[in-house]
Amino acid sequence: MSLVPETRPAAVLRPSELPTHERGGGARTTPLVGPSCGATSFINGITSFAPGAAIAFHSHNCEESVMLLEGEAMLDIEGQPSVRLQALDTTWLPPNLSHRFRNLSDTQPMKILWIYARLDATRTLTESGQTSLVSGEHNRK
Repeated sequence: MSLVPETRPAAVLRPSELPTHERGGGARTTPLVGPSCGATSFINGITSFAPGAAIAFHSHNCEESVMLLEGEAMLDIEGQPSVRLQALDTTWLPPNLSHRFRNLSDTQPMKILWIYARLDATRTLTESGQTSLVSGEHNRK
């Protein structure tokens, strides 16, 4: 019997080699770290926004951090003033806070890295109340 905890091998994920899917509204997501590569406590991915694109207001059942990788974005939080973001600005959002990101440029793409603090993170659309597992997106082709 070994006293050393079992570990999984490390992973290097190359977004250019991974499947992406359309989120609607000009947004496209590439899931990265998740259960399929051995993650046990968080998931992350990249969402690209076409010029002028915005995602719908939504909330999550856990903390979320988003880093703007490129472009200029607006973070809209329901009931609060909007915040303009520049490349490498990083947000922290508590659970159950309705928010959205939108690309401010009409000519340049925008890209964010998102991290959810749970494997079973959910996304609930504010307008419809529809809830889905974010990790379900990791299995889409």
